[in-house]
Amino acid sequence: MSKKILVAYFSASGVTAKAAWKLSEAAGADLYEIKPKVPYSSADLDWTNKKSRSSVEMNDPIFRPEIAGKLEGMDQYDLVFVGFPIWWYVAPTIINTFLESYDFSGKTIVPFATSGGSSMGNTNEKLAPSCPGAILMKGKMLSGSLSQEELKAWVTACEKVECRIFTASHDVFPCRLWFAKIRRSFNVGNKLYRKCDRIKI
Repeated sequence: MSKKILVAYFSASGVTAKAAWKLSEAAGADLYEIKPKVPYSSADLDWTNKKSRSSVEMNDPIFRPEIAGKLEGMDQYDLVFVGFPIWWYVAPTIINTFLESYDFSGKTIVPFATSGGSSMGNTNEKLAPSCPGAILMKGKMLSGSLSQEELKAWVTACEKVECRIFTASHDVFPCRLWFAKIRRSFNVGNKLYRKCDRIKI
């Protein structure tokens, strides 16, 4: 059975919104905008001003901007793509707010981002504590002009994550140590674990 997919995104200037829409079309996914309760103004987004709203928020790792509304029926989704612009080499803290607003246990989360030149940086490291029990995949920059075929191939690869096991330094970043049932045999720490063994990863 195909997984139920959601593309959720926060967009400050519209760039990430376009990327999210394109991804949702390729994935045949539902689309949800993460809207701040108080919209960001141009002055708020001035990263050169240390006193601007975005600067203040990003300099406080525990700050959580409020979100307007909440998505009903999150339980129905198996695979959740979460998009955002890169701020200070990581995801905006409103993404932490979003992840902490739901129970993503057992779900696969795939970050994607847009930027004028930055990479994903330490994004997964900062997001992992906000989604305990989920599988947090390595993110992808969608700043370029990826074709629908390339996006579909990426989505298909992400859908198959339950059939693959990687370490945090590769495709999967475990949000915390957790017990999982593994569908096939694989090697962990020089020990062979068989199908459906319960192991700590």
